Amino acid sequence: MRILITNDDGINAPGLVTLHEIATEVAGPGGEVWTVAPAFEQSGVAHCISYVHPTLIAELGPRRFAAEGSPADCVLAAMDVMKDNPPDLVLSGVNRGNNSGENVMYSGTVGGAMEAALQGLPAIALSQYMGSRTAGLEDPFECARVHGPRLIRRLLDHGDWTSDADFRLFYNLNFPPCDAGSVKGTRVAPQGRRHGVRFEIEPYHAPNGRRFLWVMGGSQTAPATPDSDVDANMRDYISLTPMRPDLTCHKTLAELCGLLDEG
Repeated sequence: MRILITNDDGINAPGLVTLHEIATEVAGPGGEVWTVAPAFEQSGVAHCISYVHPTLIAELGPRRFAAEGSPADCVLAAMDVMKDNPPDLVLSGVNRGNNSGENVMYSGTVGGAMEAALQGLPAIALSQYMGSRTAGLEDPFECARVHGPRLIRRLLDHGDWTSDADFRLFYNLNFPPCDAGSVKGTRVAPQGRRHGVRFEIEPYHAPNGRRFLWVMGGSQTAPATPDSDVDANMRDYISLTPMRPDLTCHKTLAELCGLLDEG
């Protein structure tokens, strides 16, 4: 198996080291792991692509490349780098911090997996929830490293990887903020929402008088939608959410068709 890995924390991020270990185990003997990751941190860029300027890409070693762009750019770059032998699977992560709940909409990690799905490739985003219990661990990515390979194999065997639909599915995996031994299991769960949590702006004035704005996130432990991905993570379960690059609200679409269709 040939696996492409990318992330949004950057080419030197420790989570990418963990993902390379996971991918190597999944690829198996004789498999290949290719890395195309951002040269610099790209957290919060979502599914951004560098549409109006070129992306510089540098080869750092065998099957290892850094691109001056977003995770989606990196997947696009890999389509050129690996054009003779495309990947069988794309893994994005392991993100330092969760990408469950409302974080999904901002996540470059999820954006990388989404771009892979748009390219017709099987893709999984992986993120490690951080908290007080992971802060004291020698390896804060322990949960993802231990449980990741098994879950990816199960997804490869049992997941919906059909590509004949308009939008191919991809999967979002979030590992809870605990050590690997404390994980209670896995929950297939929808994307949730933390109650009352929104990104906010905090003004800052530099010594030279210039005004800056810091984007500040909200509490990651706030109560969330019951039985959602956030809720599962906070109860020490790994969450698995099938996703697709389609923001249509199909329920409202059906309701409006009979009311507002004209002509």
